[in-house]
Amino acid sequence: MTEERETPAGGSVPTRWLEVAVGLMFVVVGLVVVVDSNRVGASWGDDGPKSGYFPNIIGWILAGSGAWIAGQTIHRWKRLAGQVFVTYADFKPVLAMVLPTIGYVILIKLIGIYVASAVFIAGFMLVQGKYRWLPTLCVSLGVPGVLFALFEIWFLVPLPKGPLERMLGY
Repeated sequence: MTEERETPAGGSVPTRWLEVAVGLMFVVVGLVVVVDSNRVGASWGDDGPKSGYFPNIIGWILAGSGAWIAGQTIHRWKRLAGQVFVTYADFKPVLAMVLPTIGYVILIKLIGIYVASAVFIAGFMLVQGKYRWLPTLCVSLGVPGVLFALFEIWFLVPLPKGPLERMLGY
C-alpha cells in the first residue's frame, strides 16, 4: 500500500474521495460485465456453462468488491479526513508520462503505429532523456524500422498503418 501523508494542502487529492471514486468505478465496470454476460448467456446449458457464465461471476465479484471499498471508505470517512493521496506537484511526473502515452495511442489511429512510434520515441528521448539529435534520430527511426521489417515483412503480421505506409505500398 502506498504511503499516505497527513497534511491536506491546497493542490492535493484527498484519499477518501479517491477511494470512493475507485470503488464506484469497480461497481460500474462489474455491472457492465454482468449485463453483457447476461446478454450472451450466463447460465448453465445442457453441454456445460454458456459463454457468459464465468464473466458473470467475475462481474459480480468486481461489483461487490467495489461496493465494499466505497462502503468501507464512507464508514471511515472522518478518520480519513486530512489524508492526502497525492499532491499535484507529485503527480506532475506521472502526467509527464501518461499524457504523451495517450497522445501516442491517438497518433497510432491517425498516422499508423510505425510513424507514431518514431514520434513517441523521439519525443521521449529529446524531452525526458535530454539526448542529442543524432542518437535520437537513429533510435527513433531504427526501432520502428526494425519492427516494420519484423512484423510486416518476415512474420506477415499487419499492424495499424497510416498514410506513409500506404504511400509506400503497404
